[in-house]
Amino acid sequence: MFGRKRTGSVICTSCGVLVGVNDDKCYNCGRRNPGLWGFAPLLRALGNDLGFVPFVMSTCAIIYVLTLIFSRGGINQGGIFGLLAPTGLALVLFGGTSPQLVFDYGRWWTIISASWLHGGLLHIGMNMYAMSFLGPAVAEMYGPARLVIIYTAGGIAGFALSVFWGAFMPAIPLMGSGRNLTIGASACLTGLLGAIYYYGHRGGSSMARSYAMNSILMILLQGFLLQGIINNWAHVGGLAGGYLAARFLDPLKPERTDHVVIALICIAVSILSVIVSVVTALA
Repeated sequence: MFGRKRTGSVICTSCGVLVGVNDDKCYNCGRRNPGLWGFAPLLRALGNDLGFVPFVMSTCAIIYVLTLIFSRGGINQGGIFGLLAPTGLALVLFGGTSPQLVFDYGRWWTIISASWLHGGLLHIGMNMYAMSFLGPAVAEMYGPARLVIIYTAGGIAGFALSVFWGAFMPAIPLMGSGRNLTIGASACLTGLLGAIYYYGHRGGSSMARSYAMNSILMILLQGFLLQGIINNWAHVGGLAGGYLAARFLDPLKPERTDHVVIALICIAVSILSVIVSVVTALA
């Protein structure tokens, strides 16, 4: 199970039909090297998401603990939204973003790193709970590599819009200004909802479309009611980024090898952005 399979048949990683482990091309969907050099069974054992969901959850948890450690005696202990909240300095150190940090201090990579940070126990708990069911659903619809791409695109688009709006546009009632320090995986998660909505539109699934729309409206309503706590601009940008990425990737076509390459680049760039943030802040 945990070794490389050299003979026999395996399941194509794109379309799920049986192919020879050494076949150059899947006869059903046309994917090159569908057996992934014999490692397809090992990757399948990680689940439809190929381990990306637990990777996100564990990485966010590790970074959250590190921000608490670097907060030292400044950890917030009061209030449901601020329970076990790291200090602002610790969040900036690990890659929190804001218009000032991007445009005045040149920390442009923080629009990538910010999605891996969280501002309290409730914050990370709710986001990781949402990731636990949204991630596998999008992996089922699009495949694991495209899940990574959509997740990353949603986060980048969400924080880019938030930073841009906060720097150049006026505050709008109910939506907020986007000028404060902002963090969290929710921009990525709204990106997944945008992808689910597009899947419902492209594949004719009224259930997927209805679920996504109801979830989006609930998130926006929460943002209106909790203005100043929830970054509405990041959610709107994440939704748009996920939807546009999903349109480009097309869920009705099988995953390609280049999708896997792009997904690996997305993961590498995301982790590198956190490292760069810490190194440059401590330099």
